[in-house]
Amino acid sequence: MKVVKFGGSSLADAAHVQKVIQIVQSDPERKVIVTSAPGKRFAEDVKVTDLLIKYANAIINGSEASTIVETIFDRYQQIGSGFDVPKSVLDDIKAKLIALPTQSYPNDDYLMAAFKAHGERLNAELFAACLTESGTKARFIDPSEAGILCDNPNGATVLEQTYANLANLSYGEERLVFPGFFGFTLDGNIATFARGGSDITGSILARGLNADLYENFTDVDAIFSANPKIVPDAQPIHKMTFREMRELSYAGFSVFNDEAIIPAIQGQVPINVKNTNNPNLPGTLIVPEKDFTSKKPVTGIAASNRFSALYLHRYLLNKEVGFTLKILQILYKYDVSYEHMPSGIDDLTIIFDRSQLDHDTIKKMCHDIQIELNPDTLDWIDDYAIIMVVGEGMRARVGTIENIIRPLAEHDISVHMINQGASRISIMLGTRQSDADAAVKYIYQHFFKEDPSVNQLEYQAEV
Repeated sequence: MKVVKFGGSSLADAAHVQKVIQIVQSDPERKVIVTSAPGKRFAEDVKVTDLLIKYANAIINGSEASTIVETIFDRYQQIGSGFDVPKSVLDDIKAKLIALPTQSYPNDDYLMAAFKAHGERLNAELFAACLTESGTKARFIDPSEAGILCDNPNGATVLEQTYANLANLSYGEERLVFPGFFGFTLDGNIATFARGGSDITGSILARGLNADLYENFTDVDAIFSANPKIVPDAQPIHKMTFREMRELSYAGFSVFNDEAIIPAIQGQVPINVKNTNNPNLPGTLIVPEKDFTSKKPVTGIAASNRFSALYLHRYLLNKEVGFTLKILQILYKYDVSYEHMPSGIDDLTIIFDRSQLDHDTIKKMCHDIQIELNPDTLDWIDDYAIIMVVGEGMRARVGTIENIIRPLAEHDISVHMINQGASRISIMLGTRQSDADAAVKYIYQHFFKEDPSVNQLEYQAEV
């Protein structure tokens, strides 16, 4: 049995939905379908989720929202009319949109979660009707019916009890259609995962239903060994491990939220990333480490500019007991987590995800560190990027770090930090933001010297 997830761009309009239906019907093992909210139909279009956020804000601020409701409903109506779904289905969708402000919510966070979740919820209902009208019996499954339980309203984490609930779910010949992106709290309120949370739902269902494969359909042919915007002829990755995907997602691979595949990893369910518009291509298969044999030292290279760093220098820092503890206590005071903390005998660098910080917090945090620890040097560095070079093949090869650093040195790119993960499958570099893209390009050129046209032919041959 396969769990199949389709992103918003794959469900943007009736023509795209028709492609999705054909994909579902082409494989009887595709029993469980996870839908996102309708995405953009063209560059200037607005995603349904963003329209729902606008709707929620209008209600919170006491503004008129009928025009927004009509705009949202029109997206569903256009899709439904392309499949002659019963009028009752569309009437129900509109009634639920209109009723959203009349529901009771513990606070505005829960209100926002409920509004956002309805992009997926209504689209799953509609897709089940479209699939049925196309000759394949389908049934909509609400997360409350399936027992998908979460903790808080936004950025929710799935509760372990969910998997026991899903184990009791039964299905026959009909396809089950789940909305992605949300579950319910123990109190019965809607709770949403992080943006891109339909990937998380698919991963949860793959584990909970003990799927043989989790197919994640998106709008790219595969996951590439580097960002094609930086390296236009980057090679597609045919096969990679869960660990490699996690490391690369963390540093900017945009196919997955870096937490999205954790349930599938826990359930050891392979993931196949495929393109809705080219469904016959093999895509990228993501597998447990035990099912993988590396052919190259490096699988992929990624970079992210979302980081900042705090640099401290003090002589004999390594001799002072409790120095790091004092720093962590200050971070705890301001509810700030750190990403990495490479250190030397007199130096310490703390790397942060800048998205969790504002100017006031940075100023107060640095002040407290200066007063409490009295470092000789304390610098806040906003111009910071992290590059991840990842590959299971690194573990069996000597000299990988040298081969990563050499092309950067040859092009006068300075490296502020080098850190090899304990798993020995990743090497992290810190550089200036302005150097990040060039660093990716030069590292890629060093490790992927084959003719890209030959690699593309090899990839096509796997179809």
